[in-house]
Amino acid sequence: MKRLFTGLQPSGALHIGNYFGALKPFADTYATYESYLMVADLHALTSQKNPSTLRADIFGVVRSYLAAGIDPQKSVIFQQSQVQEHTEMAWIFECLVTVPFLELSHAYKDKVAKGMEANAGLFNYPMLMAADILLYDTDVVPVGADQRQHIEYAREAAAKFNNAYGETLKEPQGIISDTVATVPGTDGKKMSKSYGNTIPLFGSKDEITKAVMSIVTDSAGDRPENVFKIHSLLKDTASLEALYESNKGKYKALKDALIDDIEALVSPMREKYQTISDEDVRRTLKEGSEKARHYAAAKMATVREKVGLSL
Repeated sequence: MKRLFTGLQPSGALHIGNYFGALKPFADTYATYESYLMVADLHALTSQKNPSTLRADIFGVVRSYLAAGIDPQKSVIFQQSQVQEHTEMAWIFECLVTVPFLELSHAYKDKVAKGMEANAGLFNYPMLMAADILLYDTDVVPVGADQRQHIEYAREAAAKFNNAYGETLKEPQGIISDTVATVPGTDGKKMSKSYGNTIPLFGSKDEITKAVMSIVTDSAGDRPENVFKIHSLLKDTASLEALYESNKGKYKALKDALIDDIEALVSPMREKYQTISDEDVRRTLKEGSEKARHYAAAKMATVREKVGLSL
């Protein structure tokens, strides 16, 4: 089986954009691969400075994966910080790439433009991400259309290492979802906690209702496009077109229909989420991190030998 790698930062309560952009694509495909699913807690340190919040977010993101139907017996769910080879590999990559190369990062420039602190961790983020992927001889990485550069950085890091020290690292391929490239938020922009335009994934029905009712609509048309775009993630095009045609101009009715469809999707997952204990999460991460360390340590031993660190 080919190996698939993906990860999600523990950065607060998940929203439906996280579900359709990362959780669902992984849940739909992971069983056909040897799948590694990383909780990217080291990446979260670029912005999260509150240890209690970070711990709570780590528990939350693992609960979310389990509630979405991911079976820890059929995938390796692990905590990035428990596999120290990630930071060691990242340092080696940082010694191979240039500052101008890292300055090309779209994610870095976008986050700084939004007011995020331009710390060195954020700047070097692409090389830690490359280490995450390349440590496991990854074949494929599912990413959104706006994340293509992450794969390019990983492939470039592998190529630079292989050119310097001999063929060692596999260059991964990206799996780009054309159907769910960018999940729109309540204001029409990309759904993001930083924009405050999210619909909570495990929120109560009242919280979902409040978020959906806040979706910006275009009073000039018969069909509220922002509502339709979000709704298209949950229903097939034919039935959705019929629904919106029969409720032309009835914005509240269409928002109510969207609320019902989100609730139908979320309710079973929300119930499962609430039954997953802290001990369940700890056990999942302990077992998964041990498996990840076993593979990463073997790969890192080869890397150390190649670069001259092994005596």
